Amino acid sequence: MKRIGLLSDTHGAISSRTLKFFENVDEIWHAGDIGTVELADQLEQFKPVKAVYGNIDNHILRRMYPETLRFYCEEVEVLMTHIGGYPGRYDSRIRKELYANPPKLFICGHSHILKVVFDDKINCLHINPGASGYKGFHTICTATRFVIDKDQIKDMEVLEFDRSKFGEIID
Repeated sequence: MKRIGLLSDTHGAISSRTLKFFENVDEIWHAGDIGTVELADQLEQFKPVKAVYGNIDNHILRRMYPETLRFYCEEVEVLMTHIGGYPGRYDSRIRKELYANPPKLFICGHSHILKVVFDDKINCLHINPGASGYKGFHTICTATRFVIDKDQIKDMEVLEFDRSKFGEIID
């Protein structure tokens, strides 16, 4: 059993609320637009990290992380990339791979909008954790955490807080 913390679009900053939300996870997965090497290092020191780079990430982050990552967690095959679209409207760069060899879990970021949708056509759970950072058009910061137990994805929880409270320190 693995407890996963999932976030995206930090753009170089993470709130203490998000770190507290991830205190009891085993791994953090970042779906791109990390923002800075310093933030990547901070996350790596906090928990083991799996990540992909996003469209705002520089050449150093692009050397640290791939554009697309396919892996197994327990018995669940995961495909993660930054720009992925949504069921019925997948990005052209990833659409062919999704339909030819669908994973059980597809993760992307980029939209800054939290969305969890099951795609019946390819029998795949799609998660976009929204935006965890304070930069962007979103007004609510979000992240998710869930459990992967053998071949089951379960116990999904969502963190959301007003972006204006991003810098508040919490205990």
